[in-house]
Amino acid sequence: MTEADVRGSEPSHVVVIGAGWAGWGAAKALCQAGVRVTLIDGMADPTGRESLETASGKPFEAGTRGFWKDYPNINQLTTELGLGTIFTEFTTSAFWSPDGLEATAPVFGDAPILPSPLGQAFATLNHFQRLPVQDRLSIAGLLYAMLDLNRSEDTYRKYDSISALTLFKKIGITDRMITDFLRPILLVGLFKPPEELSAAVTMELLYYYALAHQDSFDVRWIKSKSIAEHIFAPLHRQLSEKHQLEVIAGTLATRLHVSPETRAIHSIETRNLKSGNSGVLETVDAVVLAVGAKGMGALMSQSPVCSELASELVRAGSLGSIDVVSIRLWLDRFVSVSDPANVLSRFDCLKGAGATFFMLDQLQRDSQQALWGRDSAQGSVIASDFYNASAIVELTDQEIVDCLMQDLLPNTQPTFRTARVVDQEVRRYPSSVSLFSPGSFSKRPPLETALDAVVCAGDWVRMGEKEHGAKGLCQERAYVSGLEAGNSLLRRGIVKGRTLSANQQHPVIPIRADEPQVVLGRALNKLVMDPLDALGLQWPWLRSAF
Repeated sequence: MTEADVRGSEPSHVVVIGAGWAGWGAAKALCQAGVRVTLIDGMADPTGRESLETASGKPFEAGTRGFWKDYPNINQLTTELGLGTIFTEFTTSAFWSPDGLEATAPVFGDAPILPSPLGQAFATLNHFQRLPVQDRLSIAGLLYAMLDLNRSEDTYRKYDSISALTLFKKIGITDRMITDFLRPILLVGLFKPPEELSAAVTMELLYYYALAHQDSFDVRWIKSKSIAEHIFAPLHRQLSEKHQLEVIAGTLATRLHVSPETRAIHSIETRNLKSGNSGVLETVDAVVLAVGAKGMGALMSQSPVCSELASELVRAGSLGSIDVVSIRLWLDRFVSVSDPANVLSRFDCLKGAGATFFMLDQLQRDSQQALWGRDSAQGSVIASDFYNASAIVELTDQEIVDCLMQDLLPNTQPTFRTARVVDQEVRRYPSSVSLFSPGSFSKRPPLETALDAVVCAGDWVRMGEKEHGAKGLCQERAYVSGLEAGNSLLRRGIVKGRTLSANQQHPVIPIRADEPQVVLGRALNKLVMDPLDALGLQWPWLRSAF
């Protein structure tokens, strides 16, 4: 038997670069099809086996992330892993400005269910503290634009070419509605103000999270430990014990070696972040790029053949990204806050950023001692995240903590003024989140690239015919894109497992179907607008973009 015969009888080897939700999704789809997978990431422990801790031994997690109602694939994963009840109940959320409480998002599923958006309107009738009814009603034009958005790819690209702010103003949304409600929502949902965001992606986000169904905005949280410990650790254990998964931690992929003649991947260069040593992963059959724009740009700059053959990856690496700062505070007393999840905006000390804060002692009430590590529990523990934080990144740790304790938190609950910080952790993540700027759609990486053996995964990836209903900067979207990246390699025969068959593609669960009035509205709009488009007639907010 020749070496080629031996090689041909073995399962394929796929390297997945990036161990976030997208990377783990790809690893799962491939491993369970019998493919050998190497998962590589720069984190010290992407498996979740060991909790991320501060120097004083207290747990820390970057970015407090919620789990919304329409996360069917992640929900199925937790069931498959037998994790039991790892989430809190669905919780309320509060929106704050220097003027005080602006609005509260209730648990919409607790109200009588009505057709969207009537259900949302009635459920929040008494939850806006300051925003007049006429300002709230001005958002009606956005509902039509959402029906029009996906009428055709050309229509979508036109919406993508203008900013969300341009669209808001053209369809008559009032300045107050934009400033007091939409801007704060976008600063913590897409992490940029509306003037810097694609109108298309903005509408997708608002529809998916808030308008598709009455209870779409209902959100819950991990009720102890961290996402990595609860979900990634048991997933890693399953894939490494029952399948062929190897995880290489604390290591970056630095170069893809591609044959210019065969267009095949044959090896990947790596660098260990701790030792600085270089290495090579040999006999690679395919690669999943589960990285953001910053990582894509760095990798393509050192992979000349890949860059030449797949120029779409170079374009993706040139897209903008967003700075994030994550903080955790341990206080000397308990502070009672009505809502465990809170959004902050328009405060001077934010310097244009949006911010969130979460009362972890309320969300993780049954495991408060664990929040304090080796120390005895004393009081409240707060997790806060600043987005669009380019100016915040330049501040000292103490200046950032002072912004929270002196300016932001006391506006939500005066008792914070008497509390003392007994421990703190501030971590900066420059260029860590995708920026969906106007015109970015065509530059975002596709699921399948010009190189058959290279696929992309992540919440910024365009999935084409495999597009999923989960939108925006979304854990569900990232996970699904990873599953679809693995499925693509399997479906097209780029890689094979031990017993590969068409049925071994990983199932992907769609989100709930659109409500009948939405389906009807889209059909009627298409019926009217397609002939008008053929005559060169467009809505004024789209005409103004050209």
